[in-house]
Amino acid sequence: MSHPAIHIAVVVSAPFEENTYIAWLDGHKDCLVVDPGLEPDEILAYLDEHELDPAAILITHGHSDHIAGNGTLKQRFPACPIVASYGDAPKLTDPRLNLSAAVGLSLISPPADILVREGDVYKAAGFELEVREVPGHSEGHIVFIWHGTPKVVFGGDVLFAGSIGRTDFPGCSFEQLATNIWAKLFVLPDETQVLPGHGPATTIGREKRDNPFVGAAAGFK
Repeated sequence: MSHPAIHIAVVVSAPFEENTYIAWLDGHKDCLVVDPGLEPDEILAYLDEHELDPAAILITHGHSDHIAGNGTLKQRFPACPIVASYGDAPKLTDPRLNLSAAVGLSLISPPADILVREGDVYKAAGFELEVREVPGHSEGHIVFIWHGTPKVVFGGDVLFAGSIGRTDFPGCSFEQLATNIWAKLFVLPDETQVLPGHGPATTIGREKRDNPFVGAAAGFK
């Protein structure tokens, strides 16, 4: 089965260098916005410049740097749903849970419009995205997988190029994260593209082989 070409732009928000992804398919002017960060005006500027209309705001997890732009986007596009996991939905509206209170802020997002869980397939803007739950960095962390060519994982703070998500926050677990990376991500083809919440893109094959925390280089097999 052939798939239309995918286009992906990234907006990097200070101060945490968080990646917001804007993704659309050939022949579409509607798009996905994944994890709107702390500089939503930059996201809006890109959407306006390329005449793109967001069909969904996808949230991999509810930490503040990944939800900070939700309110601004919803104000501009009120019909655009925020899609989050059942497990992390409470973080969107609670500064203590989304960790902004710990740094002296009181950041909240509008609540999720659509809740998803393991095995769901969410459809928007021509995409069909498989949802997998990958807790460890956050209790309700999910990833969205596009089974196109190549496969693409919108991965949040699970697997980075040469690293993994932090596991020193409340509710985190290195053992859980490592186990889930192997069970949910490393089963994908080596050429699968991983778009992380921070830092450059990578591939499943590269991280399975070389990642110093969860790859073969660290003794995992």
